[in-house]
Amino acid sequence: MAALSAWFWNERFWLPHNVTWADLADPAPGTEYPKAGHLLSALPLAVGIFIVRIFFERFIAGRCAHRLHIQAGVVRRSQPNAVLEKVFTSITKSPDSRHLDGLSKQLDWEVRKVQRWFRQRRNQDKPSTHAKFCESMWRFTFYLCIFTYGIQFLWQCPWMWNTRHCWYNYPYQVLTPGLYHYYVTELAFYWSLMFSQFTDIKRKDFLIMFIHHLATISLISFSYANNMLRVGSLVMCVHDASDFLLEAAKLTNYAKSQRLCDFLFIVFSVAFFITRLVIFPIWIINSTFYESWAIIGPYPSWWLFNSLLLVLQVLHVIWFYLISRIAIKAMLRGKVCNDVRSDIESSSEEETDVPKEQLKASPLTSTSPKGENGTNGTCATIKARAQNHSSSW
Repeated sequence: MAALSAWFWNERFWLPHNVTWADLADPAPGTEYPKAGHLLSALPLAVGIFIVRIFFERFIAGRCAHRLHIQAGVVRRSQPNAVLEKVFTSITKSPDSRHLDGLSKQLDWEVRKVQRWFRQRRNQDKPSTHAKFCESMWRFTFYLCIFTYGIQFLWQCPWMWNTRHCWYNYPYQVLTPGLYHYYVTELAFYWSLMFSQFTDIKRKDFLIMFIHHLATISLISFSYANNMLRVGSLVMCVHDASDFLLEAAKLTNYAKSQRLCDFLFIVFSVAFFITRLVIFPIWIINSTFYESWAIIGPYPSWWLFNSLLLVLQVLHVIWFYLISRIAIKAMLRGKVCNDVRSDIESSSEEETDVPKEQLKASPLTSTSPKGENGTNGTCATIKARAQNHSSSW
């Protein structure tokens, strides 16, 4: 273990030339440098955030949903059937015509009855609008609070106004209480998302978001360990700037305020473009590449950090492409299309027993082949978290 630890914390990788861990281990009296051990304090804080979230969703978000007449709803449960349940859990949740015909003969049921059973069974696992509203309200509250704190803190910091201060006297930069609290709180929140993802609403991008949260935790921890907190705080603030707007748009959609939802989604799209495609590359990546090169010079972890930021920028471009498509459709059609991460089936399909192939082709339905319906559209969630995310980083 000692050999593995020595290899992992190799000074030639983590630190600039002529700097050792011993130089950072014993600062002057009254000063403090970041240490990797500090990151462990995020774990109990993450548990605390998770507990706060449970109480928040139950006693605050739940009451807000009730005032907005967003009820939990009662889903009609499917008729107990051991044969169909085994097919549902072991083979497929959406059987094709071949499976439907076979099950129809085996059970002596009409095909429509088998279809109806599978629809009802799928809907038992679908989250209610009430649950989605409470989840989005928690995220909206946290993102808004942490963004407000980040702006208030960074407003007083010299590196907010001159990014060259991110690299002056690096890595001998003092860890202030405000910077420590900002970093640890962000890290704890994403640890809490790792915990809660197994109890949250299950979506199609579960694995992608899990990897996204893991990557975010790794980036925050990486920048803390080699004392890139100043530029890291700018990265976090830039990403937090648009996240709460997306959650606000989703909240208004769940409350069936479609015009406000569309307006907020357009505002989110503009904010995402300005922060992720303008400020991030021109202000932050320019500093991490050119200003840091001129002041401290490159070293192995410097190359890794900048490579990860470039990958992140590529993701920003992809996410904005998806967001802009939705925003354009919102302006042309007057409403935002479905949440691309949602597993909710269209209402027209729930109310009829017509096979899917006929449903898509029917001129009487408003559902397009891509799944965009003409009813109350759900505000889109991109984040691999466009939102997201992450996001997060």
